[in-house]
Amino acid sequence: MPTAPGCLWVVATPIGHLDDISARALATLRAVDLIAAEDTRHSGALLRHFGIDTPLTALHEHNERAAVDALVRRLVAGASVALVSDAGTPLVSDPGFRLVRAARAAGVRVSPVPGPCAAIAALSVAGLPSDRFVFEGFLPAKAAARRVRLRELAGEPRTLIFYESCHRLSESLDDAAGILGTDREAVLARELTKRFETVLAAPLAELALRVKTDADQQRGECVLLVAGHADTAEAELAEGRRVFALLREELPPAQAARLAAAITGAPRRRLYGAEPAD
Repeated sequence: MPTAPGCLWVVATPIGHLDDISARALATLRAVDLIAAEDTRHSGALLRHFGIDTPLTALHEHNERAAVDALVRRLVAGASVALVSDAGTPLVSDPGFRLVRAARAAGVRVSPVPGPCAAIAALSVAGLPSDRFVFEGFLPAKAAARRVRLRELAGEPRTLIFYESCHRLSESLDDAAGILGTDREAVLARELTKRFETVLAAPLAELALRVKTDADQQRGECVLLVAGHADTAEAELAEGRRVFALLREELPPAQAARLAAAITGAPRRRLYGAEPAD
């Protein structure tokens, strides 16, 4: 008789304070046959702290493509596997997407064990609008590409959430102030749940100056949140034109304009400067 497939558990782990791990996460990590970890050394220290001796295997951005097939074979054969990242919720700017997709395609159950996430933790204390927001992950490391991406986001009306390397934080804040606006409201959430946790709220130019003149703010794990563009109509038009440009590569102008307007709420007449023919 064939063995029933196992389960891939996607397990959130602490972003700093170890007490933030859930009882269910600990029980899952103890019960599974194998833990796939972004960094086995980092996750090994976490497991030792809680007295867990479940075997570990590496699954990171450099080996994910090669490792997925072997892990899925084990899951299909009935093994249970937990996926963890270095900190927080796996797949949120971390490896794991290919494994989750391959497991689901193979008929394996994939189940979340929810918990900490730096982006959501930062949003919860930022005091910025949280009913609608956009998670952008890391901005491009190179200045030119970073500025292009910021220009694309300049009209976005929703709160923007970025992860940023402490080594690039000052440069990214300068670029954000210059492109999004010096007075745009922003929040820097640094080292959340850790000993030197700080949450600084200020206009972008002021925040950039604060970080530039305080070396302590250029250390640790950083989440940058920026208020959305206040002019909703202009933001909708900017997004509409972006979507129209993409659709126009595959569709006639009239159809592309109608779809872009329906998707974004932008006025159809203004998407490419003239009323499209019906």
